[in-house]
Amino acid sequence: MLIIFTVILGVAYPLAITVIAQIPGLKDRANGSPIKVDGQVVGSKLLGQSFTDADGNPLVQYFQSRPSAAGDGYDPTASSASNLGPESIVDTLPDPSVKDDSGTQSLLTQVCSRSLAIGKLYDVDGSRPFCTPDGVGAVLAVFWSGPGYHGHVTRVVSLNQAAPATPFIATYKGVNVELAKFGDDYSKGQVVPIRGNAPSKPAVPADAVTASGSGLDPEISPAYAKLQEAVVAKTRGITVDQVNALVNKYKKGRDLGFMGEPRVNVLQLNIALDKAYPYPKS
Repeated sequence: MLIIFTVILGVAYPLAITVIAQIPGLKDRANGSPIKVDGQVVGSKLLGQSFTDADGNPLVQYFQSRPSAAGDGYDPTASSASNLGPESIVDTLPDPSVKDDSGTQSLLTQVCSRSLAIGKLYDVDGSRPFCTPDGVGAVLAVFWSGPGYHGHVTRVVSLNQAAPATPFIATYKGVNVELAKFGDDYSKGQVVPIRGNAPSKPAVPADAVTASGSGLDPEISPAYAKLQEAVVAKTRGITVDQVNALVNKYKKGRDLGFMGEPRVNVLQLNIALDKAYPYPKS
């Protein structure tokens, strides 16, 4: 029985499935949905990739993908999320005695810094609720005179800002706000996020500042695509309408009309851009 089932399930069945998977209509999907340009595989429509230079700076002639927490970015062998949740709002500050130590950013600060950078890149307001103007989480440690956070406020520290930054608010309940210092213990303070005056609907979409669960998402929202259109058009020397026409061509609606969200495949869109409007223009 061992020999029989080894032959059937270990040899015959896998070979049969492999042959079936290579018939027309199934072959591309079975092989990973590859995308080819001039006969060369340049990616998969199922896997995202970065469009940046050697230093990680965005190549603005292309549409940018959403952030990725998979390895160094879009690494299929390290597919993962950051595992940071909505309560991740306090950074670990860098140790000034350790060269090149950058500390550990909370999810909130990651979102804030990305939003600020994208706002500058695409010339829109990158501010978000609970973010400081310098792009970190607007979070205070508030110390009270009495137990259980009662009494009056005795001390206030901006947890995610260290010297030489300027506190994002000067005072809180009449007490001057201090900058945090590496190594100091603020655990007895009440952690208080400050919303600030940023718009409730930020100009920078959520998928532009958050990674997907897999870190391999090949698509972005139409809102994020629209945000990038003007810069892509200017860089390529074409009109926004020309770019928008391609975005609409590769935009997909909800599956079956109600599942998921509308989206745009970034790799397919960028390949179409190069084909229709080569960069640099010859």
